[in-house]
This record gives sequence, structure tokens and C-alpha cells, in this order.
Amino acid sequence: MEPRPAGARSEHLFRDARRVIPGGVNSPVRAFGAVGGTPRFMARGEGAFLEDVDGVRYLDYVQSWGALLFGHARREIVAAAVEAAGRGTSFGAPTENEVRLAEEIVLDVPGVDMVRLVSSGTEAA
Repeated sequence: MEPRPAGARSEHLFRDARRVIPGGVNSPVRAFGAVGGTPRFMARGEGAFLEDVDGVRYLDYVQSWGALLFGHARREIVAAAVEAAGRGTSFGAPTENEVRLAEEIVLDVPGVDMVRLVSSGTEAA
């Protein structure tokens, strides 16, 4: 079975992206180099599904490499994120929420007595 070719908007965005992003994507995994073709540019996700800029719907087996355990745009998660962002997004100082999260992790993970919450570095420039 031949894969469906990328739609016109994905093709156009990929051309634009190659002018300003090395390889046209921000991750070598997204480049389709090993399989050929044009990456599909996504417009939205809901639950276990994605829709690309050309209106094609996909079952998302990747789920952002495991980060989306509850799927895309789950209402209660979006509402909690909006509510939290309304209080401020980054302070560069300790917060009560990080203490409470660390307490939950220590309580729920056997053998873990302390945690440090840090970024992974994958988002570094």
C-alpha cells in the first residue's frame, strides 16, 4: 500500500520551512528522511487524533513521543493549564506547586526520597 502523498498546504509549508529551518523541520525525526516524502504539517489534535493543515485526519500513534498520556486537548487539562497560566507562567523562583508536585512524586514512587524538577534540555537552542 502506497502512503498518501502530502497535501498542497503541507507541501507549501515544507518549502517555506526549508528556507528558514535547517532541513525544513525542528527535529530530524520529523524530516521523513528515512522514509522519503514530505512531512505532514499538523493543525490540531483532539483525543487520539490529529488533523493536518490539509484537513486529513490521523490516528496519532506517537502521542508526542509519550508525553500525551491523556491525548490531545483534553478539556480538563486545557482548563487547568489556562487557569494556571492566568496566575503567571514562569517566575524564576520557587513556587508552592513545585513543592506539592515533588511531595506527590515522593509519595507515589517507591524508593524515591527526593526529586528535582528540571527541564530535559531537549528544548535548548
